[in-house]
Amino acid sequence: MAITKILTINDCGEKFAGKHLKQAIDYIIDAEKTQGGRYVTGINCQPQEAFQQMKMTKLKYRKTDKRQGYHLIISFEEKKLEPGLAFEIVGKFVEEFLGSGYEAIYAVHDNTDYTHGHIIFNSVNYLNGRKFRYERGDWAKIIQPVTNHLCKEYGLSTIDIDMEGVGKQKRYQDWNEFRDGKFIWRDMIKRDLDACILQADSFDEFLLMMKEKGYEIKQNKYLAVKPKGMQRYCRCKSLGDAYAEEKIRQRIGMESLADYASRPERDYIMEMPEDGFLPRTKLSGIQKTYYARVCRVRRLAKLPYSKAWQYRDEIRKMQRVHEQYLFLVKNDIHSLVELAAVKANLEEKNKECQRERRELNREKKRFEPLFEIAGRMKELQAAENSFIAGDDFFLPEHNEYQECAEKLKKEGYTLEETETLKKRYKDRLAGNYERKQAVYQNLRLARGMEAEIAEAARNIQMKEKKQELEQKNIEKQEQPGR
Repeated sequence: MAITKILTINDCGEKFAGKHLKQAIDYIIDAEKTQGGRYVTGINCQPQEAFQQMKMTKLKYRKTDKRQGYHLIISFEEKKLEPGLAFEIVGKFVEEFLGSGYEAIYAVHDNTDYTHGHIIFNSVNYLNGRKFRYERGDWAKIIQPVTNHLCKEYGLSTIDIDMEGVGKQKRYQDWNEFRDGKFIWRDMIKRDLDACILQADSFDEFLLMMKEKGYEIKQNKYLAVKPKGMQRYCRCKSLGDAYAEEKIRQRIGMESLADYASRPERDYIMEMPEDGFLPRTKLSGIQKTYYARVCRVRRLAKLPYSKAWQYRDEIRKMQRVHEQYLFLVKNDIHSLVELAAVKANLEEKNKECQRERRELNREKKRFEPLFEIAGRMKELQAAENSFIAGDDFFLPEHNEYQECAEKLKKEGYTLEETETLKKRYKDRLAGNYERKQAVYQNLRLARGMEAEIAEAARNIQMKEKKQELEQKNIEKQEQPGR
């Protein structure tokens, strides 16, 4: 059985309206969740360039605000369903549900007990500029029926959409709560509640802190909270007796960071993480060193919610070491020699990106006069439209517009072709910038680790020399006649 959930992706304001859309795309194409990107693909766009291509479609039709896109999650009840089969089903769903007019990417995550698929598509149709409309009742009428018939086609069980029967409704409600409720949000909400309880001096301050974290608060008979992205409020009491309002008020007056500091520490180096935070691969060489560092600093993940400002540097260190470890695993680096080879390769790629950007800028500069003419024509477009409509007042602007059009024609271009050319260079430069940033980020990690390992080696040599010298001094003192 599989159930499909649809979420809306809204804008984040004028500065970066598509922030949530970009974050959602980055999340579903994460290599750690998709077997290194094996189960990721796009329709009418490339996964790594999906956000930029969706953004350009919105700019083309001047629909950059309000709803940015939609996020569909197809969750399979069959435990550990083969990801290749799930990927095939999700792909057929995209083709049948969206057709050919929307830019979309989809991926299958198999990093949890239940294989599940993610689909993100642009809210704007790239062929006609129309916005996708999700109406109340579409889930039962359109979305889930598509999932059902695909599951039936592949021999999987289906969910009964008829909600009139109480038993059927309860079955759907329980499954939906598991996939969209506790399964995703429960631990995050509990940790944020714990963090605010530790920091707050009063219940009012606790509520204020929760709001600052982005939660919506509802205080009726029961205290309930709703984080950004969750569709419904969650009663705190449902998370456990320790999170009922009365108990929270008691805990605020009793708990402090000292309670956490006094707890016995566990051996994080020997313990494998329980939440899949790190890839469970066979480690060797310097991977072991950085894995041990990650395990040591991971204990901070359980503390920084309380008075996080005190742990700012440690948290940064945790994030940096985690990046370093993942870099080693993804690039299959086991020794300093392999690290140096990868670093050299990244340095060459960085130079290639720089050369490519210089070449693109040189090419673009040749067309700058054409772009300036096209820009002037766009400024005159409103006056030209008025003149065509019969307003002779704009005759001078019409003449100038025609002169600009003739200049472009002599160079072999129309206004539309010039605009397309300009957009092409803009997109290529943007793609080059993103590639350069990605390469530089990895290069920075490689350089940092190489320096750290070299420094550690020097320290070990100095320590060995010091011990050797001390041992010689001891032997001299123990010689007879001394």
